[in-house]
Amino acid sequence: MNPPLLLLTLCLTTATSIAAEPSNTFTPLFNGRDLSGWVNVNCAPETFTVRDGMIHCDGIPTGALRTERQFENFILELEWRHMKSGGNAGVFIWSGSLPAPGQPFLRAIEVQVLDHGYGKSDWFTTHGDIFPIHGSTMKPFSPSKGDRSFPKEFRSKGTNEWNHYRIVATNGVIRLSVNGAEVSGGTDCSWRKGYIALESEGGIVDWRNLRIQELPSSNPAAEMSAPAAVPWESLYDGRSLRGWTGSPAAMEVWKPSDWNLRCSASAPTNAILWSTAPAATTELFVDWRPSGKPTDNRPPILFQTPDSTIHPLPSIATGVKEGWNRLTLERAQNGWALRVNQGSPIPLPLPNQPLRLGFIPTSTETVLASPFVRR
Repeated sequence: MNPPLLLLTLCLTTATSIAAEPSNTFTPLFNGRDLSGWVNVNCAPETFTVRDGMIHCDGIPTGALRTERQFENFILELEWRHMKSGGNAGVFIWSGSLPAPGQPFLRAIEVQVLDHGYGKSDWFTTHGDIFPIHGSTMKPFSPSKGDRSFPKEFRSKGTNEWNHYRIVATNGVIRLSVNGAEVSGGTDCSWRKGYIALESEGGIVDWRNLRIQELPSSNPAAEMSAPAAVPWESLYDGRSLRGWTGSPAAMEVWKPSDWNLRCSASAPTNAILWSTAPAATTELFVDWRPSGKPTDNRPPILFQTPDSTIHPLPSIATGVKEGWNRLTLERAQNGWALRVNQGSPIPLPLPNQPLRLGFIPTSTETVLASPFVRR
């Protein structure tokens, strides 16, 4: 082969080899200045803030901050430190975009971020457990208990000290390295594509140096991917009645209780709490937990149309269960329809107009959570 032709062949071979290799470039997930690229799912504006080039979480309320977009196969690196003994937090991998029904958490594979002061138990450690939550599934690496993978080495540092996590998530397999060594993980994860989120759960936590290297996709089936996010707006911040109004009696008897909103059984029935957000025009949902057995299946929810007429929800014949129920109101062709726990739509005698959300006390303790609206 003559020298010019040999040189050309070598150049083409090298170029092809370089193009075929996956990129080993990490991209920042946090710019160090603001929360661009992140979505506050169900927390107050004060819960996640930026301080000194770090994401700071004060732990109130329980909830999550998630990425704007989904990720499938990737290597995620980050550093975290708990600022108070006994603090609790986590990283959600392949998560959904909204709280699971009756929960402040997202469906996800959780990578535990727990301070040593939280204590010891046969059911958890403070060194990097991994487990599925609220609908997700995973087969844990050994050692394990139930579906929770325990770390094979104890490597986490204590309060005020920085810890490094490296999370490798590929084709439904997750592996966690803590401060330089792999310790836990699992296989057969579902979902295996979704959002990445930071959890608020009482701990005062700093996060820094969040970066990600995306890996080639394996094109998972639709059922193995979290549903794509739509623009929902949380109406309750988990720590105050900001965004709500009512009579002095209403503002007195309705109490924020972390991710719950509660009203005692002794409250007057005219102590109605109204959302000050713009009226719903497309869809809304709220979680409701009857006190005890749901003998009266009338949800403690009201709607107000633009002409100030108040419309209570009717009693629901079927679908309501003990514990938490998710009630979803959807715009129908001639008005509105109700879904109870994702059941069949129930047509409602409501006008085909925007609806303002309100809560009314009942004869038992009223407990509500996760009011969200989509316009």
